[in-house]
Amino acid sequence: MASGIRAAGGVLWRSGRGGIEVCLVHRPRYGDWSLPKGKLEPGEHPLRAALREVAEETDVQAVPQARLPSVHYRSQGRPKVVDYWAMRAVATGGFQPDTEVDEVRWLSVDEAVRLVSYPHDVEVVSAFATLPPVTATVMLVRHADVDGRSTWAGPQNGRPLSVDGWAQARRLAPLVAVVQPVRLLAASARRCVQTLSPVADLLDLPIEVAGDLDEPRAGQSLDECALAAAARLAAFGTAGTSAVVCSQGGMISGALERLSGRCADVTTPHGGGWLLAFSGATLLTPDPL
Repeated sequence: MASGIRAAGGVLWRSGRGGIEVCLVHRPRYGDWSLPKGKLEPGEHPLRAALREVAEETDVQAVPQARLPSVHYRSQGRPKVVDYWAMRAVATGGFQPDTEVDEVRWLSVDEAVRLVSYPHDVEVVSAFATLPPVTATVMLVRHADVDGRSTWAGPQNGRPLSVDGWAQARRLAPLVAVVQPVRLLAASARRCVQTLSPVADLLDLPIEVAGDLDEPRAGQSLDECALAAAARLAAFGTAGTSAVVCSQGGMISGALERLSGRCADVTTPHGGGWLLAFSGATLLTPDPL
């Protein structure tokens, strides 16, 4: 049985004179107009692949904002899945045509819908058009793996990352950095601060310890702590501030439940997390990493 093909791309947008413009690419090999996209490299995270492929095909650096629908179709007799994100253009180096992409066009949404060659691209662009303005993106992550309770004699808040946990934290750093955060916040548990240490080194940013991201202490309820964490996250959307935030599993599910207004009975793995897109204080799309 043929294995499936994984690819990723984006609806790359910028503000133009007439409003929002999105980018389409022309591929001479196929004679088509499509959204920029490409195949994942071995072991590559789809989000990083999407940003890399968009940059390679358009010569535009972008910041991801919100998850868009994935598309499914067959390519050369094999099933193919393409994951898409809305992406804001932040820098360009000057496009040079080549054999893969020989032209790029910045168009209004309506013009892009008329030009694209495939119905599934129309669906993705149309989904982008329905998104409210994204004011901030937040990477909400759970701390990486920790040393076992049986091997740690000190207070639980002081348990450090394990060897595997440090490896997870180092792998996580370049992924969460793609939102170009200006702030890094961690719950006060040592493992949360350590999880953000590699990204702090990568971006040369300080780690702010925030008690309102902590799990309940004596006399506190999970509900009031989750409300405080949710308010902290929503404040980034209101302020238009992109950030990376590290907390613990119960607090993450509790905060997501209060932000989304529905049950968020989810388990976030150690070293995993969520890309949160905010429009003001409203959470638009919690996207698992």
